[in-house]
Amino acid sequence: MTPFSIGGIQMHVSASHSNVPVMKHKIDVMMSVYPWVQMIIFSELSPFGPLTFNAQEFPNTTENEFCQLAKHHGIWLIPGTMFQKKNNAIYNTATVINPQGEIVSRYDKMFPFYPYEVGVTGGDEFLIFDVPNIGRFGLSICYDMWFPETSRTLAVNGVEVILHPTLTATIDRDIELALVQATAATNQCFIFDINGLGDGGTGRSIICGPDGRVLHQASNGEELIPIEIDMERVKRSRELGVLRLGQPLKSFRDRKVNFDIYQQGAEHPYLKTLGGLNKPTRFVQMTEVLQTEEPITADQFMGKS
Repeated sequence: MTPFSIGGIQMHVSASHSNVPVMKHKIDVMMSVYPWVQMIIFSELSPFGPLTFNAQEFPNTTENEFCQLAKHHGIWLIPGTMFQKKNNAIYNTATVINPQGEIVSRYDKMFPFYPYEVGVTGGDEFLIFDVPNIGRFGLSICYDMWFPETSRTLAVNGVEVILHPTLTATIDRDIELALVQATAATNQCFIFDINGLGDGGTGRSIICGPDGRVLHQASNGEELIPIEIDMERVKRSRELGVLRLGQPLKSFRDRKVNFDIYQQGAEHPYLKTLGGLNKPTRFVQMTEVLQTEEPITADQFMGKS
């Protein structure tokens, strides 16, 4: 058994003021109550909420404060994400800090939630890091998981735990919970999906094991989520199969098919027919109604027969 303890923090996130003091307090509480925790992860955009108005350059004083906290408690720390100003653009960026208070690396969210995450540029580099004598970890942020290529790339490169800070305040949270389970099973890895509350989400954080089963699902309230995982479960799943059944990573390795849709420069005629990546509007629907040849009564417009 190779144990490793990760503490997720599901907390209220405000867009109107800094949440950093509360985050620091939550870290202190987590380490006081659960001193065996070795890594802490927050939800997406925890420090300042989901407004690009709060974007700042990196490194910055907030990141430095988190480095000091990680060193003080001797923990790995992923303090959610912050909007970063870089190269005349804004990125949604997560920082990985080691127990010595050093920045291991930063990850820019690859797939901003277009067309709603307005003004944010997607990154193009994966973040994979090793925890000595424990295993390999990778970062994924919120909407990234809707694109299976991102998680599969991490798994193919040996990632055993996907850390997934998210911010979901929308009605598709049930879909995301299913995605986390499916992604954990198809990539045979642990996934820590930590959501926020208030302006930062609707909670219901979820942690899944390499067989896709739920280790814990949070409620809609604030919660400290300390989970000890056994890294050997990933190795056994990948060697013997999910529940001693399917072996998706080996099958992917041994495939005969070449997925030509991924070839650089490949044309996708059908995708071009789908239109622009824009928010749906009532104006489009009204235009379609007004362009019909037959007059429409008020009852018909309201969906009444």
